[in-house]
Amino acid sequence: MGHTCNSIIINAPYNLVFDISNDIPRWTELFGTEYKKAEITQKEGNKITFRLTDDEDKTWQSWRLLFKDRFFTYAEREEPKFPFQYMKIVWLYTPKPEGVELTWIQHFTMDAKAKFNDEQVEGFINKHSKENLIIFKAAIEKAAGQVKA
Repeated sequence: MGHTCNSIIINAPYNLVFDISNDIPRWTELFGTEYKKAEITQKEGNKITFRLTDDEDKTWQSWRLLFKDRFFTYAEREEPKFPFQYMKIVWLYTPKPEGVELTWIQHFTMDAKAKFNDEQVEGFINKHSKENLIIFKAAIEKAAGQVKA
């Protein structure tokens, strides 16, 4: 099984960090060039179902539970799951004196027919997560008026 964990501290108020990071239509900006489309298909209580289309025109549906009062979110890739057998994602929001530490944890197993194995995908996810967290930090700090010239 594959497992990744990456964090960054964002110098912005918690509510802003949580709200912007979970603004799924904005993921086309926040995830760099990773997603061409990010569309919400259903909202029900704290559950959001959404469809993502990547830079290779592959589309899948996922769902996400928002626990703003408990400082985390939980998500799973739904359909199609391939190239994964499963993909579970937790985002933790930890208040710190200098801002909010945003931590992304991804737990997955690749399908046996997938082009890449768990270890290779861990490498890809770690690389992209670190790059994307920097984009999240810049966008959210800019929104908070925290970017220093």
